[in-house]
Amino acid sequence: MPDNTSNSYSLRPLEKPDLTAITQWFQDVGDLALFDRNSRVPYDMATCEKLWNMTDTPQDQDDKCWFTITSEAAGVAGIVGLERISHVNRDAVIALFVDRAIRRQGLGIRASALVLDFGFRQLGLNRVTSYYRKDNAGSRDLTSQAGFEVEGTMRQAWFSGGKYHDMIVVGLLAENWNARRDALAHELGEETVIAFGDGMTSGSKWPPQRSAAL
Repeated sequence: MPDNTSNSYSLRPLEKPDLTAITQWFQDVGDLALFDRNSRVPYDMATCEKLWNMTDTPQDQDDKCWFTITSEAAGVAGIVGLERISHVNRDAVIALFVDRAIRRQGLGIRASALVLDFGFRQLGLNRVTSYYRKDNAGSRDLTSQAGFEVEGTMRQAWFSGGKYHDMIVVGLLAENWNARRDALAHELGEETVIAFGDGMTSGSKWPPQRSAAL
């Protein structure tokens, strides 16, 4: 059933000032261990600048695009992005992080849906992949709701908390997204909207049925 929240959020390209919020989030080693398979040391600003290519001498990169989730009330509420974009294979990996204070309110699935729409309909992707630790119920539920299918298990591939966890691989094809898109929009309802810019153009808002007043 549609949720009962009533919020408007915007999605814009990640900017250097946003790294302050990211650095604060990833002082929590537990959250970091769920988001980043390869890092256990809390992020400092230099680490964030390097990871998101915002040093004083940035490198040209066309294999990733990251967005900041913002609202007037919450400020920087999360980040969502596409990594490892392949213009040959037409695929990418999606990643998401939402501030702990506003999780489980439907923001993550809407932000992911908008980026999936962007990837499939604007970048011409044919496939999007994601990975999550087996005990990460939030990522499991979100990817399942979006229409991803479990494609495999990498056994003991994620070390955290003194033990090895299995890593789940999920994938979503453009044809499956197109089949799932309208039903997902109906399920989520229109009480919460996330949009690029003013959300007035086709494919720039989620859910896609209405304009967002941001």
